[in-house]
Amino acid sequence: MIQDPLRPDFIFESSWEVCNKVGGIYTVLSTRAKTLQDVLTDRIVFIGPDFWQGKENPLFEEDTKKWISWRRKAATEGLNVRIGRWQIPGHPLVVLVDFQPFFAHKNDIYGALWTDYQVDSLHAYGDYDEASMFSYAAGRVVESFYNDKLGEDKRVIYQAHEWMTGLGALYIRKHVPAIATIFTTHATSIGRSIAGNGKPLYDYLFAYNGNQMADELNMQSKHSIERQTAHNVDCFTTVSDVTARECLELLDKKPDVVLPNGFEMDFVPKGVAFSNRRRKARARILDVANALMGTQLDDNTLIVATSGRYEWKNKGIDVYLDALNRLRHDQRLDRDVLALVEVPGWQAGPREDLQARLAAMNTKAPKAREAAEGFERPLPDPICTHYLHEPGADRVTGALHYYGINNHPSSRVKVIFVPCYLDGLDGIFNMHYYDMLLGLDLTIYPSYYEPWGYTPLESIAFRVPCITTTLAGFGLWANEVKAKTMGAKTPESGTECRLDTDGVEVIHRSDYNFEEVAERIANEILGFSQLSPKEVDVARKAAHALAQKAQWKHFITYYYEAYDIALRHAEARQ
Repeated sequence: MIQDPLRPDFIFESSWEVCNKVGGIYTVLSTRAKTLQDVLTDRIVFIGPDFWQGKENPLFEEDTKKWISWRRKAATEGLNVRIGRWQIPGHPLVVLVDFQPFFAHKNDIYGALWTDYQVDSLHAYGDYDEASMFSYAAGRVVESFYNDKLGEDKRVIYQAHEWMTGLGALYIRKHVPAIATIFTTHATSIGRSIAGNGKPLYDYLFAYNGNQMADELNMQSKHSIERQTAHNVDCFTTVSDVTARECLELLDKKPDVVLPNGFEMDFVPKGVAFSNRRRKARARILDVANALMGTQLDDNTLIVATSGRYEWKNKGIDVYLDALNRLRHDQRLDRDVLALVEVPGWQAGPREDLQARLAAMNTKAPKAREAAEGFERPLPDPICTHYLHEPGADRVTGALHYYGINNHPSSRVKVIFVPCYLDGLDGIFNMHYYDMLLGLDLTIYPSYYEPWGYTPLESIAFRVPCITTTLAGFGLWANEVKAKTMGAKTPESGTECRLDTDGVEVIHRSDYNFEEVAERIANEILGFSQLSPKEVDVARKAAHALAQKAQWKHFITYYYEAYDIALRHAEARQ
């Protein structure tokens, strides 16, 4: 580390997920915001797409009195922006930009991008155009604000997240060279595509050519903008050593800094509030399960879950369900297990029959309550909480039917598919994701492709032990922490994290050990179900202790390193 690193006077961060909760990058930005806001009060500004014109965005509170003169000037430059506060800890400033007007100039924008940086946009399809127009608009916003309110006497950072914001970073690099640019890829587009298409990624990573694979998988434009941005910014970063190797092989660029993803403990309730919310969450989960399946599962039920994007192989949903099928045939299991699959699918709304049962269970009318308590028959197809548009094409329900998992009362293992965003408005649980998380006993994230892994980190932050793999950046970090604690040189020295002592089990996963991983997960769930309450308490405390080491106050130093590298390159260019 440099003794006197350069620090920015002002930071812009651009992402598709600013005030737009769709994935893990939202968690990166929203949990880190307070840490930077405490240091750079109102000198860090997030830039996101304005999807909510004419509608109320619960994540954004507009401030019509902020930067009035600049907003008017921006309007004369063709920039329609709204300024306000992101409704997260720290309440940082946000600029939401309307990018729709730039579609009319799309060809000219892409032509300049090819001339300046040889970015291939000819093969664009799907979300490429939308993301690129937002990215261009974000770059224009930063240029306008910098020229109007900052200037060359300030050290300014522009950090762009994922390929969707690459065009804006390149625009800044050319038109405002005094601004230091950082590009962070959270997962390479071509790496995710290779893994998602069933090709072995890790054993053959050294042999893959990123450009060739982009041609084969019809990913030319996304790969091109990502690759050229990585090569042309002042500092290129990613989120884990797993993805750093991927970047070197597929983008032909080694990241300058690895920026591991942290968490902010302000999101976790404490003391009596924690206990009360956990009790409430468990009660709701069990009520839904019993209403759906016509069962009488009680609080002794072991509640486990997986969650995240609906990526069948990449997120390990396939191996999770296989493990549950193995577990239900294990005669050693002497405790009920309720397993949830919390991944947003193509759902068509909450089941009305399930809603009716839940309403009856919660009513104060004696007759209705008595009838509810007599729900001994399951609802039709009691494996899913919501209607699906094409149930015959859904992979989770298809696998459950294939395995014969029908939640029969005699089975110790019950599996329920929750195919919706847990935003508190799903119509069945009506609880936010973090509140649901509090009610779990164990989480399983057996990812095949996971650059970092926020779901396991969130899990242990909420004192829920978890299982993950060595193909997740978080899993490697957890093993590394354990290795340092034990004084061992490598995680292979018998220092892998374990559920009973560390609150995390990190399972070795490769391109070809699916069966081994499924069997291991089944055995780990079985073993956890047999722990005494005291042993479970030890695991829960250990999980929380490990999460403390991943707080942003520890990981923010990596960002300061990236800022220093970018600022030095920008100053040398000036």
